[in-house]
Amino acid sequence: MVIFSEIEPMSRKELKKLLDELSKIRGRGTQLVSVYVPADYNINEIANMIASEISTAENIKSKTTRKNVIAALEKIAQRLKYYTRTPETGLVIFCGNVAEREGETDLKLWEIVPPEPLKIRVYRCDQKFVTEPLQHMVREKEVYGLITVDKSEAAVGFLRGSHIQVYKKLESLVPPKTKAGGQSAQRFERVREGLLLSFLKEVAEIAASAFRGEEDLRGILIGGPGPIKEKLVNEILPHDLKEKVIAIKDTGYSGTEALEELVERAEDELKDARVSKEKRILRKFFLQLAKDTGLAVYGLEETMNALQMGAVETLIISEDAPYIAIKAICPSCGHEEEKILKKGEEIPSTCPKCSFQLQVEEIMIEDYFQKIAENWGTEVVVVSSSTQEGAQFLSLGGVGGILRYKLE
Repeated sequence: MVIFSEIEPMSRKELKKLLDELSKIRGRGTQLVSVYVPADYNINEIANMIASEISTAENIKSKTTRKNVIAALEKIAQRLKYYTRTPETGLVIFCGNVAEREGETDLKLWEIVPPEPLKIRVYRCDQKFVTEPLQHMVREKEVYGLITVDKSEAAVGFLRGSHIQVYKKLESLVPPKTKAGGQSAQRFERVREGLLLSFLKEVAEIAASAFRGEEDLRGILIGGPGPIKEKLVNEILPHDLKEKVIAIKDTGYSGTEALEELVERAEDELKDARVSKEKRILRKFFLQLAKDTGLAVYGLEETMNALQMGAVETLIISEDAPYIAIKAICPSCGHEEEKILKKGEEIPSTCPKCSFQLQVEEIMIEDYFQKIAENWGTEVVVVSSSTQEGAQFLSLGGVGGILRYKLE
């Protein structure tokens, strides 16, 4: 018997990808089972609990739901027999009938050793898997609040890692200044100032609602084309948010269009942030490309050739690169291979040596490259496509690198 107590924790990237898939699954009735075993919890107690739940499930009125819940619990019970103790960071098992058509059965089980210790115990049968505790683990922990504002519009958003997320866009009712004079102009200006004040208060309230609920907030950046942003900070913004403001920057625009510009202009304040590190690497790549130094390479085949020669100093992969990596194993002759395929390309199904049916699983594309890169001391950097530089890099194929030396 293979014992799984020492199984390695899943990486955050792998877990995030799996959770994206699991969160989309919906069961027919409350028949998807989620089991969370905390770190240091007695695995035998969980096994006993599952055995007890199998008996309890016999009382479920719906025949279909009863059948699927019992099948899932029995499968979990069988899996738990492979564990002599709870893994160091805990254990999560999801199991249920995930068939899309009614009356069909597609019973699947997923087991996860989380990347950090679990602190809660969960057992639930529901129409969906309970993924929230794991989602909390893989959340982006490098977060900045963003506000861009002028008298006509505003936007509140987040910089999460290297991704800009729009939280709310606002348009004001503040009219443009009038050229008329006299008392009417004075009344108009008072009305205008009142509307502006109300608008800035609304912006501040929305920012407070968004930012106070963000436990990983590292700071707030504020931008805009005129002096309205200073008025917001100095007169309107609540004290607790004002203390977190790390930069106030002039931008050419306001609203959602200015959020990326704000991040660009706050590069000094964000010099240690992921987005700035990505931009520096991509700028270096594009500089070598523009100067035609021969020290930049892009395209899957060209980059792979350079990588296997040990010529790549920094390997760059877009997280949206149009490729998948697979690992194929032949259970008959033992043939094993890993390869990169273009998304949509046919995945091999039979062994090239004995024609037996292959067992194929998808692996993280950066893990595929990392195995080659570590032989040459090559740094592997995964970049987003949400920045201007990242989008430009993706348009070149999403895989490239900065070279140590020029290839002949």
